[in-house]
Amino acid sequence: MSIDVTCATAAALADALADGTATSVEITQAYLDRIAGTDDRLNAFLHVDAEGALATARDVDARRRAGERLPTLAGVPIAVKDLIVTVGQPTTAGSKMLEGWVPPYEATVVARLREAGLPILGKTNLDEFAMGSSNEYSAYGPVRNPWDTSRIPGGSSGGSAAAVAAFQAPLALGTDTGGSIRQPAAMTGIVGVKPTYGGVSRYGVIAMASSLDQVGPMARTVLDAALVHEVVAGHDPLDSTSIERPVPRVVEAARRADVSGLRIGVVRELGGEGFQPGVRAAFDHALELLVKAGAEVVDVSCPHFSHGIAAYYLVMPSEVSSNLARFDAMRYGLRVIPHEGASAEQVMAASRDAGFGDEVKRRIVLGTYALSSGYYDAYYGSAQKVRTLIARDFEAAFEQVDVLVSPTAPTTAWRLGEKSDDPLSMYLEDIATIPANLAGVPGLSLPVGLAADSGLPVGVQFLAPAMADDRLYNAGAALERLVDMPRLEEIT
Repeated sequence: MSIDVTCATAAALADALADGTATSVEITQAYLDRIAGTDDRLNAFLHVDAEGALATARDVDARRRAGERLPTLAGVPIAVKDLIVTVGQPTTAGSKMLEGWVPPYEATVVARLREAGLPILGKTNLDEFAMGSSNEYSAYGPVRNPWDTSRIPGGSSGGSAAAVAAFQAPLALGTDTGGSIRQPAAMTGIVGVKPTYGGVSRYGVIAMASSLDQVGPMARTVLDAALVHEVVAGHDPLDSTSIERPVPRVVEAARRADVSGLRIGVVRELGGEGFQPGVRAAFDHALELLVKAGAEVVDVSCPHFSHGIAAYYLVMPSEVSSNLARFDAMRYGLRVIPHEGASAEQVMAASRDAGFGDEVKRRIVLGTYALSSGYYDAYYGSAQKVRTLIARDFEAAFEQVDVLVSPTAPTTAWRLGEKSDDPLSMYLEDIATIPANLAGVPGLSLPVGLAADSGLPVGVQFLAPAMADDRLYNAGAALERLVDMPRLEEIT
């Protein structure tokens, strides 16, 4: 092979496969070797499916040799967050509650990956049931940031983010409920995209908060993310929230990468007090580069964004409380029998106590309280009204500008354990990402450099109107070409 496989972009790997300078077996094996040599320090994977990945790779190589016309990414490996169900591979959601469970059915996004010929390397670590911003809440141990293994990679898709950043996989799928793709992407120096709600099927994705969850791609470049987006997106009759509209032309937009004449709104409410100086400086530099490239950058106010976290932490736990009620030890999952002759209620209580971690329990309690008799209107109902106001803020903003921009997260990656005893401080890390989930609009985070005060990656996010995901890829790819993002030294 004439290509440095594990450091190459997915687009470059696809080209090498197409022109015959590399085989899928060679590429897949290189990534499997990389995982074997580095994951003891990162803990990014919960399960590695070497046999399945190589079987797919061999099949792709045989079909290509036979002259079959294959999809663009056929033969390029990918990792999948362990919240997304996979036939033949365990799906644990990072929880003891589902330890060892092998699903009898496949998520639509995984089925589409298989149909497109992408070998699935394995399942990546995550905060339990996707509840967390640091990937410290996995029942199987924290994921470590490859830029500094004493720090968190962000969450809940921290395993997918770390795997891509550490060259264990060229591509990955994550899920984003309040920023869980974009925030870890920012903290590990990669690209992460939350598509429009309903633009990618949620069928087969273990639900955390059904009105907020969205599957999306994680990659090392904007174009790579667009290539995956194109594979997994599109209407799915198995998902009642799926949008029956054509997939935005995201790959074409990523290749265009031209912001000349684009109106970009800087959200006044997403970048003030509480944002790390190094993050602000990197963000301001990115704005200067956009202006030099011909974009018109203007100030935009979205006044209800400041209430986003409060609304989110009522809506999300309420839906968590409802969704996780199914884990009752009666049908599947962990079952703990506390004593002989225990009632179904006692078995359920003992199993949920043993199976769920502290953060999951905290959110279930919050949500159950918010939905309880006498409090529904005061809490959950009020939060839904704020959600409507945030959606209207977006509508008003997009009447003035083409896309919005902000820092992805207020800080760079913090040290493991630093915020474990202060959940509120950790919740505030999602201040810039949550509004997009509440309104259902798409968002893309890309790295724009290292913070001078920490030496760690900083991400900038673009936000666009619903089903205008292509605007994100155009703006993101244009900025990507302008920034000088240092390359992470390989972990040997």
